[in-house]
Amino acid sequence: MLRGLLGAKPLAALAGAAVVCLAAVPAMAGMGQPSPGQLGLQIPATPVAAAINQFHDFVNVIIIAITVFVLALMVYVMVRFNEKANPVPSKTTHNAALEVAWTVVPIAILVVIAIPSFKLLNMQYTYPKPDLTIKATGYQWYWSHEYPDHGGFSVDSIMLQDEDRQALIKKGIPAPRNLAVDNEIAVPVNKVVHVLVTANDVIHNWTIPSFGSKIDAVPGRVTSTWFKAEKEGIFYGQCSELCGKDHAFMPIAVRVVKEDVFNAWAGALKAKDRKKAKEIIEKAALEQSGSSKVADAAQIAR
Repeated sequence: MLRGLLGAKPLAALAGAAVVCLAAVPAMAGMGQPSPGQLGLQIPATPVAAAINQFHDFVNVIIIAITVFVLALMVYVMVRFNEKANPVPSKTTHNAALEVAWTVVPIAILVVIAIPSFKLLNMQYTYPKPDLTIKATGYQWYWSHEYPDHGGFSVDSIMLQDEDRQALIKKGIPAPRNLAVDNEIAVPVNKVVHVLVTANDVIHNWTIPSFGSKIDAVPGRVTSTWFKAEKEGIFYGQCSELCGKDHAFMPIAVRVVKEDVFNAWAGALKAKDRKKAKEIIEKAALEQSGSSKVADAAQIAR
């Protein structure tokens, strides 16, 4: 009948589309940046992000269990108490045990959710002693990061255009669209970093999903967040507050490197040798990406 209504060609097209949809299985999210067709949160790189992922999975189990229970209850009621199966309806108007249950059980579920939630909030807002402090300032539309512990040098990060991205890709350095920047900032691995966040014009938001960090940048105020990156690599974020026409084009790029690499990079910037600092970051990026051009980059850095 369906073939008669639609015809053979439309039916074949629908079948083909169904096959494509079934074949497009979502991928698990990667670390440090979004993945095509991803499912779930980005792989955590900090203790806070790991705790957020665990809490997310825990709450999802509860949500799915409640949904399945309610669906099963609705199906049972429709089958057991429809007019055909139950022609004489019950006249029960009160059941004390049931009323106590549907009051106490939801309260118990909320308590079970609240306990790990409070622990997570305490973890996010209990700041350990910092090994490094960074001041992040949002502008329309880019980020500037200052290192007050290392002489107060600052790094402005502006999103790369496609031709600049291609130049990096040719060197063997991954540069994702709308995320790669001209000047990445660096932090040492396994060190506690405090980020003081503010804005110069409108409200922005400093966000790195794999760090579990997300905080508003408010003009005239200083907010803060912290992270301890336990994995090396590049970690991207974006402004997560609607801040104007180029809101989607002010990414954040944090390169987590070994401590000696960070010290060399910071030393070059303190000496105002930005060319050497960029070479150090590019060499680290090549090593982290496993590129065959690492040797060439080492020669350049010398």
